Amino acid sequence: MNLISSITELRAQIASWRQAKQRIALVPTMGNLHDGHISLVQHALTVADRVVVSIFVNPLQFGPTEDYQAYPRTLTEDNAKLQAAKTDLVFTPTVAEMYPTPMEQSTRVEVPNLNNILCGASRPGHFIGVATIVNKLFNLVQPDKAVFGEKDFQQLLIIKRMVADLNLPIDLIGQPTYREPDGLAMSSRNRYLTTEQRQLAPRLFQILDQLRRYLLTTGQRNFTELEDHAKAQLTASGFKPDYITVRVADTLALPTDHDNAQELVILAAAWLGKARLIDNVRIRF
Repeated sequence: MNLISSITELRAQIASWRQAKQRIALVPTMGNLHDGHISLVQHALTVADRVVVSIFVNPLQFGPTEDYQAYPRTLTEDNAKLQAAKTDLVFTPTVAEMYPTPMEQSTRVEVPNLNNILCGASRPGHFIGVATIVNKLFNLVQPDKAVFGEKDFQQLLIIKRMVADLNLPIDLIGQPTYREPDGLAMSSRNRYLTTEQRQLAPRLFQILDQLRRYLLTTGQRNFTELEDHAKAQLTASGFKPDYITVRVADTLALPTDHDNAQELVILAAAWLGKARLIDNVRIRF
């Protein structure tokens, strides 16, 4: 497994693989890897000849009061997991390598409409940071495939829109959310949970899945009333809800009362202590 932190070295290795006509898959991460990340790598190995994993805690996607400094950095453990998973190359650039121009002066990528709703409304500028760094990684690696988890459903949709709008020749692959046995979506930030909070955390998925099953079995379409009820359930369980909302899956638009034919998604974000948990479930009619 190659460990590379220099853009020059990365490009040289990518050029060598390209010359050999090998297909390349990219799995972008911020490190502190769990089994969900490794499942993305394992899938990437099935669709490409070479797999690149990036590990970069991107300051541009963190707000001034967010956990950039505290975000867990576990590079030694991450590299061991990636080597065991047969990753070909791990790219671990510094901030200076990725942002040679001071960040406040750097070019940024924005996906209008999708970037300022839901998590984008709660975390202003977050998705500009995400789109910018993912676009940079796409330009550096020039992958044939890129694999992302569906836990951050809004992020995946934003990256799909960016790829389509900028005509990037990349096949994006979304993989189902990887869960703990009790249903909690795996996340690097789950380590912020206390023992007691960890026991409560699966309630988020349970409430979303309950709402999904209710919509499927009753035909009820009073979405606002149902969302309010789900928020109240979360609050009663000890969470501080940010949002719970039913949206059209491919646009994140608000559904109408008659949207039976479209695929919907229920998205949620909620605080439990220091951890901001996000999750979603799809509704296929």
